[in-house]
Amino acid sequence: MKINHIKIETPNLENTIAFYKEKLDLEVIEVTNETATIQVGESLLTFIQNKNNQPVYHLAFNIPANQLKEAINWSKNRLDLIHKENDLVVSNFETWKANSVYFFDNNGNLLEFITRKDLKNETEKPFNSQQILNISEIGIVTEKPDELGKALIEKYQLELFDKNDNSEVFTAIGDDEGLLIIVKENRNWFPTEIPAQAFTTEIKVIDKNNIHTINLN
Repeated sequence: MKINHIKIETPNLENTIAFYKEKLDLEVIEVTNETATIQVGESLLTFIQNKNNQPVYHLAFNIPANQLKEAINWSKNRLDLIHKENDLVVSNFETWKANSVYFFDNNGNLLEFITRKDLKNETEKPFNSQQILNISEIGIVTEKPDELGKALIEKYQLELFDKNDNSEVFTAIGDDEGLLIIVKENRNWFPTEIPAQAFTTEIKVIDKNNIHTINLN
């Protein structure tokens, strides 16, 4: 499954444009009075201005499977990667065959660079923004993750992520290319102490050559 396009809200569109353009070195391909669309590898990310809301979303970006260290080095003068007790948080998801590091954008959204061994997308190119391949994950927050997961599977003919131990508090739908991460409300976003909350989100995914638009309010 591929995450084609995500639309989320921001209270400060101007600062958001600056962060994704200057810090992540991504191309801002369209700007209006109320929106900005950013090219994230093969995916699109649109921010919609809503000055009355301060949402916190979770997004992960796939990068080449052999370039986590390179991404960390590239980030040093650009991003404040998350540390705990002065140590950089580097997660190793053994069953997922994945590793990741985390950082915040200007809005306080929790972002993640993640490598996935089974994608076999290693490269010898130097790491830069061109190696941010696509939006890999979007967090979805609800009171009953397993029930919402079943509803999305039934409505859109999607599939559970077979590497995940799905439960009543955490369900993942999709595959290594694109995942809907469905978590229980007020469960902390790993590796932070930030409780997950639901915010307006539109997600367009491509699965088995079918395009689905999922609206969450």
